[in-house]
Amino acid sequence: MTDFDTATLLLSGAVFLLAGLVKGVTGMGLPTVAMGLLGAMISPVAAAGMLLLPSLVTNIFQLAGGGNTAVLLRRLWPMLLMVSVATLGTSGWIAAGDSSRTQLALGVALIIYGVWTLAGRIYAVSARAEKYGSPLIGLVTGMLTGGTGVFVMPAVPWLQALGLEKDELVQALGISFTCSTLALAAGLWWHGAFQVGSLNMSALAVLPAVAGLFVGQKLRRVISPLLFRRCFLFCLIVLGAEMTLRAL
Repeated sequence: MTDFDTATLLLSGAVFLLAGLVKGVTGMGLPTVAMGLLGAMISPVAAAGMLLLPSLVTNIFQLAGGGNTAVLLRRLWPMLLMVSVATLGTSGWIAAGDSSRTQLALGVALIIYGVWTLAGRIYAVSARAEKYGSPLIGLVTGMLTGGTGVFVMPAVPWLQALGLEKDELVQALGISFTCSTLALAAGLWWHGAFQVGSLNMSALAVLPAVAGLFVGQKLRRVISPLLFRRCFLFCLIVLGAEMTLRAL
């Protein structure tokens, strides 16, 4: 595969090390960083295939940190169901290899995510709004996942608005990200874009991602997560703007 020469492999390893570090410090951001940076080096579908195993493994570590999985699944299943359905339905966009369209969508998604999170606006969602809003949030998240390989918007701000305790929120994010990762893998396979070569490269990317995750978790104890998060989000906005302009 021409996408994966030696230089690209080394750069990809560095990308996943950085992405894992960001996830270790902030609890999220691995697919966002990985897709944003890899999208400048290889095709979007190759980047999405390479993302799958590192994302899944680090999400499992995140899921293992609590014991509320069954309770959260009962609460979140409408959103998770729509994430799965919408991702399967729209993954043909990224599988088609139309790099300009997916690059534009990814750039816009990065800007929206960065600005929204940097603003720190968290809204409370009532039980009634959650009942009707969860499927809609899942639908939009799944569409963005299928088109860009990034599954943070609008799922992350929605989960933050549900009033979950800190540990519950971390686990809910892990559940949502795991669901999106599996749905994206199924969608790429369904559209014939999930190749053995991508799986091999994805397996190689697990080690730097997990190493970065553990380093990030240790760094969280000695640096300000708020300052790190702000710098990370600012860089995402700049990256998203550059990708958007390049795609226009």
